Amino acid sequence: MKPMSFDFNSRRSMVAARRGMVAASNPLAAQAGLNVLRQGGNAADAAIAAAAVLNVTAPASTGVGGDCFALFFDARTGAVAALNGSGRAPGALTLDHFKGQADIDGRSPHAATVPGAVMGWHDLLKRHGSMTLAEVLTDAIHYARDGFPVSPVFGAGWQASADFLRSSPNTGDYLPGDQAPQVGQVVKLPGLASTLQAIADGGPDAFYTGPIADAIVSTLQALGGVMTHADLKNHRSTWDTPIATDYRGVTVYECPPNGQGITALIALNVAEGWDLGALAWDAPGRMHLMVEAMRLAFGDARYYVADMATDPAPIDFLLSKGYAAQRRALVAPDRAMQPPAHGGPPAGPDTVYLSVVDGQGNACSFINSLYAGFGTGIVARGTGVFLQCRGAGFSLDPAHPNCIAPGKRPYHTIIPGMALKDGALWASFGVMGGFMQPQGHFQVISTMVDDDLNPQEALDRPRFCLMDGASNSILGLEEGIPVKTMARLAELGHRVRPISGRARALFGSGQIIRRAADTGVLFGGSDPRKDGLVAAF
Repeated sequence: MKPMSFDFNSRRSMVAARRGMVAASNPLAAQAGLNVLRQGGNAADAAIAAAAVLNVTAPASTGVGGDCFALFFDARTGAVAALNGSGRAPGALTLDHFKGQADIDGRSPHAATVPGAVMGWHDLLKRHGSMTLAEVLTDAIHYARDGFPVSPVFGAGWQASADFLRSSPNTGDYLPGDQAPQVGQVVKLPGLASTLQAIADGGPDAFYTGPIADAIVSTLQALGGVMTHADLKNHRSTWDTPIATDYRGVTVYECPPNGQGITALIALNVAEGWDLGALAWDAPGRMHLMVEAMRLAFGDARYYVADMATDPAPIDFLLSKGYAAQRRALVAPDRAMQPPAHGGPPAGPDTVYLSVVDGQGNACSFINSLYAGFGTGIVARGTGVFLQCRGAGFSLDPAHPNCIAPGKRPYHTIIPGMALKDGALWASFGVMGGFMQPQGHFQVISTMVDDDLNPQEALDRPRFCLMDGASNSILGLEEGIPVKTMARLAELGHRVRPISGRARALFGSGQIIRRAADTGVLFGGSDPRKDGLVAAF
């Protein structure tokens, strides 16, 4: 008998429910979050439960060795809070370590910044949750200890990473029988199970001190890294006031820098001056304007986004409508601009995003990442923990606001999104995938506001992506955009590259939950480009 095929083309309907909803890129993670909601937990509790399961079922994309960000909408107060769970460069890591280098190698021990996820999980639960880490980590521990079947889309990526994992330290658990697992194969991760159990029993102290911290420090230092026990022990999350802009009556929220959410807000501000809804979604004229708005937004973000504690960006100026009008005036309707100052975005890697809204109307937009696939590729010995490569997001230009410095947070690609209308929750949303993320935010918000599409339709629509950091960034156009539109964009001067098949992973993966203010009904969509689904009751 031939092996079962795991390739598919299917139609997804929007999901509707009232008591609670979780949208995630893996079904087991979405169900874990729903299980917490059924037990009486709220959106914060369910978000951590789902994130923890994704650590197990999507270990290339996320994990406790990485960082997290969250936006939380409190239905009682109507306030949106921003959690920055990103780590910092080791205290001994200076620019001198990179003499003669143009950038930081994402696979080197110097790319490993302090993991912020575990403290972020703890802090989100402490401020907004109703359950303990031990309660919300139950399913993740079970899947790591007793096994889980590998899902189709993630399994293909795991297979493609086999050689990289073989050449990386301490990755044995992730190569059963020295092979990347097949789709449907049951995989156990005993090292990670022990780590998650320790966190459940001892909280963040069990991760940032003790045997796990010993393993992180000793593994990195043996490879030439400079992270110390003090770097781990001194790590703290921060709670920030989110940044926001109004787009045609919908207030869109993002976390402030060092995240790149401001990029989406700048693009929305620029685009608000055009009547996009009067144009067909796939009309060359509309797509041209949206691409140019993104080029302008990235021109600013790639320069200004840095650690606000050391190099604060001029947020009010960048998000002012007057500044948007000045930037909009730079766009010509009949030709593509050269990317403005500081260039376009470089190519972007891997992440997971999830969204939760509970029956009371609380919402958590949550994102957790290792940056590149499997992070640095370095596993802290005996822990099952891949260490992230966020340090690769630093600049090595001493005059740049995002230049590497001890104890500094790097430019971060991962960004959760939230939107309110008339003070009520309108959408909890996100699109993961490196520098695709603000482009995805911009496109799905425009789709839902300008075209009145539901969450699933918004995620199904083909996307564009400014792909690299060349002087004239290549414009990736997804399968489903008409050939005549691609041709016209090329005539306007865009460096067009049609993209189909598995390469469509470039366009990221999103989750969206909308809420009707009058009825409390939740409407959810999950991106067809990944394995995920919307779980609800």
